[in-house]
Amino acid sequence: MNRRVFAKQTAMGTMGLALSPQLALSETPYKNFVSKRPPEQERLFTSKAVEQVIKKVKKQLKDPELGWLFENCFPNTLDTTVFYKEEKGRPLSHIITGDINAMWLRDSTCQVWPYVPFANKDEKLRKMIMGLINWQADCVLVDPYANAFKKDKSEVSQWKDDLTDMKDELHERKWEINSLLFVIRLAHKYWKTTGDTTPFDANWENAMKLIYQTLLEQQRFDNLGPYTFMRETTQANEVIANNGYGRPTRKIGMIHATHRQDDACVFPFYVPDNLMAVVELKHLAEMFKTILNNTTYAERCLTMADQIDSAIKEYAIIEHKVFGKMYAFEVDGFGSQLLLEESTIPNLMSLPYIGACDINDPVYQNTRKWLLSEWNPKFVKGEFTEGNGSTHYFEPPKRIWPLSTISRALTTEDKEEILFCVEQIKRSNAGTGFIHESYLPDHPEDFTRPWFSWVNTYFGEMILILLEKHPELLS
Repeated sequence: MNRRVFAKQTAMGTMGLALSPQLALSETPYKNFVSKRPPEQERLFTSKAVEQVIKKVKKQLKDPELGWLFENCFPNTLDTTVFYKEEKGRPLSHIITGDINAMWLRDSTCQVWPYVPFANKDEKLRKMIMGLINWQADCVLVDPYANAFKKDKSEVSQWKDDLTDMKDELHERKWEINSLLFVIRLAHKYWKTTGDTTPFDANWENAMKLIYQTLLEQQRFDNLGPYTFMRETTQANEVIANNGYGRPTRKIGMIHATHRQDDACVFPFYVPDNLMAVVELKHLAEMFKTILNNTTYAERCLTMADQIDSAIKEYAIIEHKVFGKMYAFEVDGFGSQLLLEESTIPNLMSLPYIGACDINDPVYQNTRKWLLSEWNPKFVKGEFTEGNGSTHYFEPPKRIWPLSTISRALTTEDKEEILFCVEQIKRSNAGTGFIHESYLPDHPEDFTRPWFSWVNTYFGEMILILLEKHPELLS
């Protein structure tokens, strides 16, 4: 799209410019709103409940392009990434990310997350989600330190020669705390929504015990633990210091990570993951106690959650000379800190979304102000657009990641800011009918990853949440 056309037809511009007094979305030059979904016979999975939601929402949305995007994006995970089967009556769901033929534990949870509320209305959908819970538990038992898994052991991963304990089932073996946390998050949400405890058998309990044991190992109170990672590369964001263990730390109770969102940590205590760990360890404790009647592990999880929470308050909340008390991005316990932002979840922007704090929490609000300022190295501001970029790509060029813009829309009560975010996300589709991994500021046609299922589903989730909380904005 011509940049001047993009600017002229943007109703709000950036937050530094005047916002639309009518609080309305503007028109774009894209008028050919033909469905971009695969033909019905080519869709990998279908859900009657999801189809009903699509019809209902399209009627509610008065902006035709927004309705078109919802129709294309919300079912994208089901249409294109779900491989469902049953083995001896046990549901199993392998969910790829899109254009990468592998399943990330984090991504797969996020991809199905918006469908969970409809599980009680569609038995087929419920079994598919249960199948993912089962497959994720199996993955954890194969290797709790791996982040991504193959559908078939015979497939050959491009990372098979990484200098770590690669196994046939693995696509990649990067230790990210949130990989295990999202496994807990999905199981807990499924249980609370459906009341069904069928997936939570001995196999699942063993996987949860292994999750606890892995997190305990990575508190590193006694030793460095069993995991290391090295890769032959020229990219600094792939290199782990200290022979693959990460930089030195004080043992303060926070959990160590070598990676966050596919990239190497600078300091091993990644703060958003540790904040999420506090939330999910409490969820796991509840499930151990209520479903499995295992009070021993329930108490262990709560003890660990308290240790992490106390350490975050003491070591990860810093005093910024401009913004006051705010969260650091990474710390080491010695006083070193990194101020940065990542665009996926969890990140600093998404803390209220994952339940780590209240939107109005003063420390979060100060952090948010920093995130949307020039003090944040990953804040990208074009002439007409703005947003957060990612550590995943090195500039130039700096790119905006819609994942972060969606998180921004879901962590504010400011209606003007919400509509600004929706406008930015809508325009970033550049006429393709889908949301992308990233795009060049003011040039949404210059994007990465045309098939990135997580961001499509997250966009759909945002629309559903906004229609519930602020129906007047979109309908």
